[in-house]
Order: sequence, then C-alpha cells, then structure tokens
Amino acid sequence: MREYLQMIFRNQDGKNVTISVNDPKEDLTEEDIETVMDEIIDRNIFMSPGGELKSKVAARVISRETDTVVEY
Repeated sequence: MREYLQMIFRNQDGKNVTISVNDPKEDLTEEDIETVMDEIIDRNIFMSPGGELKSKVAARVISRETDTVVEY
C-alpha cells in the first residue's frame, strides 16, 4: 500500500493548489503538518500559476493499494 500526504492551499487567485508528498512519516501529527504548511506560506517556497500560496485549506493522508490483474 502506498501513502501520500496531500497539503491543499489557496492561492492569490482563490484557487486550490495541492502539494503531495510520497510516503510520509507514519508518526506525523496534525501539529507537524500545520507547522510545515505555515512555513511553506511564510517563506513563499512555492509559486503557482495563480500566484503565491496565501492560506491553508486542508491536509490529508491518502492510502492507495494497487492490485495488478494482468501485465503485458
């Protein structure tokens, strides 16, 4: 099973921007994630087509399991 941490931000244009991190640490806390998201906004680390990231919208861990039925 593969896991992803999705951090969703709102940019200057009011649109959502998602940053995904593969295989996040298992013991991440809400506080850890909030600190990282605040740092991304405060330091203006990422720029989106709609401008700077301005606010946090959500964060979630997505688990994905893939079963290969057939391969050619």
